Amino acid sequence: MPSPPTRPPIASLPAESRGRLHPEPESATRSPFQRDRDRVLHSGAFRKLQYKTQVFVYHVGDYYRTRLTHSLEVAQIARSLCRSLGLDEDLAEAVSLAHDLGHTPFGHAGEAALDACMAAHGGFRHNDQTVRVVTRLEQRYAGFDGLNLTWETLEAVVKHNGPLTGPNATGEGVTPAVAELDAAFEMALDRQPGAEAQVAALADDIAYTAHDIDDGLRAGLFGLDDLRHLPLVGEALREVEAAWPSLHRRRLVHEVVRRVLDAMVGDVLAEAGRRIATLPEPSAAAVRAADRPVIAFSADLGEREAVLRRFLFERMYRHYRVNRETSKARRVVRDLFELFMAEPNCLPDEWQETAIGAGPDDRARLVADYIAGMTDRYAVVEHRRLFDLDDRP
Repeated sequence: MPSPPTRPPIASLPAESRGRLHPEPESATRSPFQRDRDRVLHSGAFRKLQYKTQVFVYHVGDYYRTRLTHSLEVAQIARSLCRSLGLDEDLAEAVSLAHDLGHTPFGHAGEAALDACMAAHGGFRHNDQTVRVVTRLEQRYAGFDGLNLTWETLEAVVKHNGPLTGPNATGEGVTPAVAELDAAFEMALDRQPGAEAQVAALADDIAYTAHDIDDGLRAGLFGLDDLRHLPLVGEALREVEAAWPSLHRRRLVHEVVRRVLDAMVGDVLAEAGRRIATLPEPSAAAVRAADRPVIAFSADLGEREAVLRRFLFERMYRHYRVNRETSKARRVVRDLFELFMAEPNCLPDEWQETAIGAGPDDRARLVADYIAGMTDRYAVVEHRRLFDLDDRP
C-alpha cells in the first residue's frame, strides 16, 4: 500500500495555527486540530444530529441517512481526499463533523419555516446558526461559551461556501453571528478558506449526491431505469450491469453508488492537482489569496453533477411523499415559534427567564435557538404536548 505523500506547502500546519479566541494551554498528546475534532464530537449539538433528518423525517425509516450519518460520511470522504493530497486530515474531519451543527429539525423544510418566522427579526440560516452553536450556544466549558475552536476550523465553518466579501464573494453575505465573530477574531472574510476547508465543502457535495441516490432508490421515489439517461450514475449502472448481468439489486445499487463516489473523488484529485500547479507559489497563503478554490470539480464533472442534482431535486426532494412530511414539519415549526413568542412562559425554565424580559428581536432569536436545537422527534413530542388537549405536559 503506498504511503501518503509528504505534506505540501499548501497544507494547514497545526504548529502554525492562528490559535483560539480564548487562549488555552496546548495539549501534550493532541494537535490543535485533533482537539477541535474531539470537541465537536463530544458536543451536545453533534449528538442531536442522530435524530435530525437529512431528507426523510426521522420516523419514516431507520435505514435512511440522518444529519449524523451524513456528517460521518462527509468526514470519511474528506479524510481520504486529504490523505491523497497530503493535507491535514484532522482539520478536515473537524470541519466535516461541525458543518451541519446549525441545522434545524426536519432538514431544509424546518429551516425554511424558521426563516419565514424570523423574517422580521433578521431571518434564519443554518450556516449562521452553526457559528452560533460553536461560539455561543454550546455551554460546557468553565472558561468560555462555545467550543473555542481554532481560527482555522472557525474559518472553514464561516466560509463553508467561499469568501463572504470582496470580488470573489459567493453571494451569501455576512450574517449576524459571523459579523460578531469577525469583530472579535478577524476571519479574513474576503479570502478563500484554507485547502482543508475546501476539501470538506467538496466532500459535503459528493456525499449528498451519491448517497441521496441510494436513499431515493431505497425509498422507491425513483427506480434504476430512471437513472439510465443521467450522467455519472447512468454510466456506472451500465458498467456494473455489463460486468455482473445477474447481480442482486441490493449489491448492484451499492456498486453503482460506490462507482459514482469514486468518479467524483478522482475528478477532484485530478482538478486539485491542476489548480495547485497554477498557484504563484505553493503555500497556504496563496490558496487563500486565489481568485477561485483550488479544491474543486472539473468543469465537465461540475456540469454532469449539476444535472444529477436537478434530477434529485425534482424526483426526490419534491416527491409528493416527501412534500407531505415536510408540510407537516413546517406546521410544527411555525406553531412552536408562534406559541413561544406569544407565551414565553411555556418555554423551559432555563430559556424562559431570558425570553420573558427580552425585546421582540432578542426573544425571537432565543426562540429560534431553542427550536433549531430540537431533534425531529423532540419537536414532534413538544408540539403534541402543547397542542394536543389529551396529552399531558
